[in-house]
Amino acid sequence: MGEEPGPSAGSAAPLLVACALGIEQLALRSGDRTGAPGAFTVVRTGMGPAHARRTVGRVMGRGPWRDAVVIASGFCAGLAPGMHPGDLIVAEETRGGTDGTTPCTGTELLVKALTRALPGRTVHTGPLAGSDHVVRGHERAELRATGAIAVDMESAATLRTALDAGPRPVAAVRVVVDAPEHELVRIGTVRGGISAFRVLRAVLPAFFEWHRSLLLPRR
Repeated sequence: MGEEPGPSAGSAAPLLVACALGIEQLALRSGDRTGAPGAFTVVRTGMGPAHARRTVGRVMGRGPWRDAVVIASGFCAGLAPGMHPGDLIVAEETRGGTDGTTPCTGTELLVKALTRALPGRTVHTGPLAGSDHVVRGHERAELRATGAIAVDMESAATLRTALDAGPRPVAAVRVVVDAPEHELVRIGTVRGGISAFRVLRAVLPAFFEWHRSLLLPRR
């Protein structure tokens, strides 16, 4: 759904960013692409873990994307009190039912890159829970009790599907659009949704910096 044409098969270290919604894809595609790797794409999967598995699996079965580094991105619901729309979530791991627990790669590097790209924005790190439906009310409290700091429907499925296709760096970066004290009904029609959109639009330079850092020789 909505992936860009692939680059030449000779491009090294591709970067694939997966999101669920058209508005997320719009934000990511309209961001600053300075420093993008030669092979880079933003893929819209559709909502829910089943769509994420199907779309990511299909795209990663194609030539240049077989060895892609994968980032799951887009909006999420924050679970911790005090979170605000526009806060950033960098997952230390994703958790999601049949998709299990997936550790993320280079979390500290990604946090530093995001802090440089978006000075003044709060960045939270911790487990990112997965769900197959929009989580509200008591379900949020239950997920929070497990230690999760945020929840979305696609990240866990995206990262698990990517690793099922072969070992690679994976990460999940989400922007809070809905938080315990700032519950939203419709993304994009209220102030919090607009704030989250602007933040999501600004994350690409951090993704590219993180991607480059993974390729540097270790001493």
